[in-house]
Amino acid sequence: MQNQDKKPTTTDSGIGVNSDEQSLTVGPDGPILLQDSYLIEQMANFNREKIPERQPHAKGSGAFGHFKVTHDMSAFTKAAVFQPNTETEVLARFSTVAGELGSPDTWRDPRGFALKFYTSEGNYDMVGNNTPVFFIRDPMKFQHFIRSQKRRSDNGLRDHDMQWDFWTLSPESAHQVTWLMGDRGIPKTWRHMNGYSSHTYMWVNAKGERFWVKYHFKTNQGIECFTQEESNEVAGIDADYHRRDLFDAIEKGDNPSWTLKVQIMPFEDAKTYRINPFDLTKVWPKADYPLHEVGQLTLNKNPVDHFAQIEQAAFQPNNLVPGIGSSPDRMLLARLFSYADAHRARMGVNYQQIPVNQPKCPVHSYSKDGAMQTGLNPDPVYAPNSKGGPAADPQKFPEDAVWSADGEFVRTAYTLREDDDDYKQANVLINEVMDDAQRERLVNNVVGHLKGGVKEPVLSRAFQYWKNIDQTIGERIEKSYKTSE
Repeated sequence: MQNQDKKPTTTDSGIGVNSDEQSLTVGPDGPILLQDSYLIEQMANFNREKIPERQPHAKGSGAFGHFKVTHDMSAFTKAAVFQPNTETEVLARFSTVAGELGSPDTWRDPRGFALKFYTSEGNYDMVGNNTPVFFIRDPMKFQHFIRSQKRRSDNGLRDHDMQWDFWTLSPESAHQVTWLMGDRGIPKTWRHMNGYSSHTYMWVNAKGERFWVKYHFKTNQGIECFTQEESNEVAGIDADYHRRDLFDAIEKGDNPSWTLKVQIMPFEDAKTYRINPFDLTKVWPKADYPLHEVGQLTLNKNPVDHFAQIEQAAFQPNNLVPGIGSSPDRMLLARLFSYADAHRARMGVNYQQIPVNQPKCPVHSYSKDGAMQTGLNPDPVYAPNSKGGPAADPQKFPEDAVWSADGEFVRTAYTLREDDDDYKQANVLINEVMDDAQRERLVNNVVGHLKGGVKEPVLSRAFQYWKNIDQTIGERIEKSYKTSE
């Protein structure tokens, strides 16, 4: 490009800049002048150009695309995004959970699978993972779980002993840890993994009928995973392997896609089902609640500014549009508050005015002022008012995604049901889903992880933890560990 074709550099106020290379000084050898406002702007902006990283899910990337409905879901939900032939713009972000911004993409870790649907009724956000379950079922333990996976206070290092200490004292983690230590603990790329809502949500149709649902985004590229040895090698060669793979694939026109399928449970079934359907550590057997196809998610547009469009993207499960609601899942209910609160702390109270977070439909809000307020707030700025301001419409937006609850105030676990054992589904995963080769890799992965610094008494608890899941696998893990000492 010739110099005359280039756009002129300006300050952030649009004022033309004399030089991109030389500061304003007193003579060629003199000091820099404070009135060089462009230099001051450059330095001040640089000092502030990084916002705090996310606490979990710090390392990641994403892309834009669309979701196209292919099957009629109107019998189950009135949400516009899921009506026949509807196509909706989408932002997807993939991430690791425990690693910080500079950590390798291929560490063994669950992967975040977050989606923002820019629907005609407002933004609908789904925060999921590449696993259908999670380590815990009560949000009281979430902060402690994350800290157990992060770095130690004394030496600044991640500590396997700390991780296994938490896991073995939290038997509800067994199902997720079995997933994590199996092949799917390290997806080959983000394109080659599934995404799950993990949480149970409510759908409401136009008649007011209610259903419980779980989302399954099935990769159309097929499931592919790294072995531990392969992931170690890639981590040493390219710490940004997953980020690079997604960007390069879309750049070449090899657009990844997923088929959304949902499990649907009639509202009344939840009261008597043999598994608590709101327990985040459990799955619903597909023999009881088969998958129903909904549509296709395709990613076909890379970000042009990673910071503005990905790092500042704010996904929050409290963004629920008409026809979609929450459930009694304790982890979900806590996240309805915690995600939005985390965004306010990280990016400021007006984070939803950042372009990537702005809905594509009109906004008529009484939110006012605060840091980074970019909209106009003409009077009236209060409700109720008689000055022509927006008014809530209970007829158009009925509070119908609800359920009833009663009882004393208690601090206790969910009421146990027939099949609510913490180890049972992990055992099924090992014996009915994995084959012999996968079980062998599971044993090797666990032994390798335990050898990464796990000490007594946590080590003995870890052996027993696996025996509780499956006696044979537990014995194989213990024997393999001891014979390789």
